[in-house]
Amino acid sequence: MVRILTTLFRNVTGVWGAAGERWLADLPALLDGLAADWDLVLGAPYDLTFHYVAPVRQADGTPAVLKVGFELEVEAAALAAFDGGGAARLLRLDAPRGALLLEQVTPGHRLRDLVPADDPAATAVLADLMRQLHVPPPASHVPPPASHGLPPVLSQVDALDRHRGPVPADLVTQAAALMRSLCATASREVVLHGDLHHDNVLAGSRAPWLAIDPHGLVGDPGYEVGSILFNPFPDDRDPALTALVPARLRQLSSALGLAEDRLAAWGFVKAVLSSVWTADSGGPLNRALDVAHLLRPT
Repeated sequence: MVRILTTLFRNVTGVWGAAGERWLADLPALLDGLAADWDLVLGAPYDLTFHYVAPVRQADGTPAVLKVGFELEVEAAALAAFDGGGAARLLRLDAPRGALLLEQVTPGHRLRDLVPADDPAATAVLADLMRQLHVPPPASHVPPPASHGLPPVLSQVDALDRHRGPVPADLVTQAAALMRSLCATASREVVLHGDLHHDNVLAGSRAPWLAIDPHGLVGDPGYEVGSILFNPFPDDRDPALTALVPARLRQLSSALGLAEDRLAAWGFVKAVLSSVWTADSGGPLNRALDVAHLLRPT
């Protein structure tokens, strides 16, 4: 428990600073209030990173999951748009308290268990989920467009440390320009999960597989493939895992009816973006950078 709480403290205070410290100090009272108001019995939390997430039991005995944290309104908007199609259902929302009550996906083992032994089967699951999740944007357009915010992140990192950063500056510059072009030439926009990969897909009983933890964006469907290409096990830089990427791209292109070269371009962009985020947070670069080099347009 100490290790888990230390990780949560480090991440929350690192991202949200003094506001994060206040939130952590108030967290026990916040959980007590939610349990009382929603008539929940809280279980032991899962491994915690940036949010407090724990299994709960509702008044009628139905299991669920309580998620509490910062900036969860966009996740709630995406889950509401999905309405259970390919994703865990949103059961309740308390926006002022930053609390979501979610469907508990059982038995809950992860799609990563199929890789690498049955990688085509895992890729087929992800393609099927993309078809379900990619609904038209709601009228309110609450999830932010994928074209907003992301290229400036790349440009800022490039300008900040062009010559000394661990991600090659020319790679970052190329990815930023390509991302702007891909966003500008999208033939349609859909609600995106935004972080769809093998660790965010669980085996369910209501449906064979369901996605969890959406980032919630609106944009080109091709954006979604990026995280799929360097997951699971991104910290394992085994060349055999990177070698799965071309077959995944061919399979996803065929299953989704999207041009393979456009998916490869999105894969490159998202792999560079992931590498920039990892470097910016102080983590070691992982297989995302290897995939970026593999897919880099010539």
